[in-house]
Amino acid sequence: MSTAYGTDGGREPSGGRTLIVGGGVVGLLTAVECVRAGQHTTVIERGPLPNTRCSSHDRHRVMRALHPHEPGATRAAVAAHLLWRELESLLEARLLHSTGVLTVLPTADSAHAAAELTRAGARARTLDPAQLAGQYRHLAFPPGLGAVLEDDMGVLLADRVLTAAVRWLDRRPRARLRPYTTVTRVDPAARSVTLEGGRVLRGDRVLLAAGAWSAGLLPPALAGRLVVHRQTMVYCALPPQQREQWRTTPAVPALGTAWGAWLVPPVDDTPLKLSADAFCRVVDEPGGPEPDPADAEALALRFTDLIPGLRPDWVVGARECHYTTDGPSGGALLADLGEGAVLAHCACGGGAFKFAPLIARTLASRFAGVPPIPTGLHQLDTPTTAARADGPGDDTEIQETTDDRLQRQNVPQHRGGS
Repeated sequence: MSTAYGTDGGREPSGGRTLIVGGGVVGLLTAVECVRAGQHTTVIERGPLPNTRCSSHDRHRVMRALHPHEPGATRAAVAAHLLWRELESLLEARLLHSTGVLTVLPTADSAHAAAELTRAGARARTLDPAQLAGQYRHLAFPPGLGAVLEDDMGVLLADRVLTAAVRWLDRRPRARLRPYTTVTRVDPAARSVTLEGGRVLRGDRVLLAAGAWSAGLLPPALAGRLVVHRQTMVYCALPPQQREQWRTTPAVPALGTAWGAWLVPPVDDTPLKLSADAFCRVVDEPGGPEPDPADAEALALRFTDLIPGLRPDWVVGARECHYTTDGPSGGALLADLGEGAVLAHCACGGGAFKFAPLIARTLASRFAGVPPIPTGLHQLDTPTTAARADGPGDDTEIQETTDDRLQRQNVPQHRGGS
C-alpha cells in the first residue's frame, strides 16, 4: 500500500511551499514526506527541535498491532509497522526493537484476537494462563487470564525518532527548521500563519500539528471538541540481579487489570516505564506543574502486585504526558480547514505515535492532490470539515460528551504509551 522510502528524487515533484506548525512526530514525519515529494517545507516549533516537552517526546513507546474489536486500526498498525522499518533505512537510525508485544486478555478472547491479527497480516500466538505465568515469572498476572503475543512488534525509541527526523531534514535544502518560533494565528483562507511579533508566512499548504497546544489556533467549533488528558508515568532502573530476566520481556500494553496497567520494558539503555489508565485525567489545558511525587509514588505502589520485588528505590523519574482526544469520538481528529490545502491534525487520540508514518504519508498525499489509499483509521480517512464542526446540534453533542468524559476520566483506554 505504500511507496518505499528512498532518495529525495524518488517521486514526481509536486512543488510549492508547505508550512507545518508543530515539531512532534506527525509534523516532522509529514515534513519528511513533503520534502521527498519536492515541496519546500518549513517546520515551525515553539520550542527547540526536537522539543523534549512536546507530547511525542519520550524514551520509548509501544508499537503494537492488536486493537481488539477494531480490525481497521489493527490493519493500519500492521501497515505502520512496515513503514517504520522503511524509515529506519531512510533516516539511517535504529528506531524499532522487536521485543514482542503481549496483550493480556480473558482466555476466551485470546483466540479471536490472534485470528484478527492473522487476518491483518501479523504473526501472533496465544498463551494460556499456565504458559503466561511460566514464561514471565518476574510478572504476576491476574488469575485465569491468557494472552496474545505479537512476535514482530515491539518498542519504538521515541526520542531517537524525533532526533533522526530533525537531522534528516536539517541536511535537505528544501527543508527549513524554525525552532523557538511561536505561531499566534493560522489563516486558512490566506494559507498563512502569523508569528509572534506579527510576521506572516504564506504557503501553498499548511498543516497544523501542534498536539495538545492546537486549540488556540483552531476555529472555535473545532477547538471546543478537543479534550486534553494528562497521564502520569514513572521510570525505573532495574537492579543488576533483575536485568537478565527483563532482557526478553515484551511490551505489555494491557496487563489485564481493571485499572488499566501497562508497561514498556527497558530497551537499548532505556528505563522500565510504568503507567495505567487510572492515572490519566482530563485537564483544562496542557502544561501545569511537574509530576506530583505523591502520584508517582501511588502509581509505583500499585505495580507492586504485578512486579514482585518492585521497590521504591527502583523509581528514577516521573513525567506527565499530555495528549488530546476528540470529544465526540474519543479518538483522533483530522480536520480540513481549506479545500485540502490546510489540514489540522487536531487530536492524536493518545495513540498516534505508532501510526505516525502512516498519518504522514496520508497527509502528504492529500497535499499533493492524490487521493490517499484508505488506511482503516476512520478519522484519518474521513477528515472533518470546519462546516461540519459548525453544523446544527454539534455543540450540544460535544458538550454532553465532554461532560460525560469529565465524570469518568479513568475509563481504561491505554493511550499514553503507544
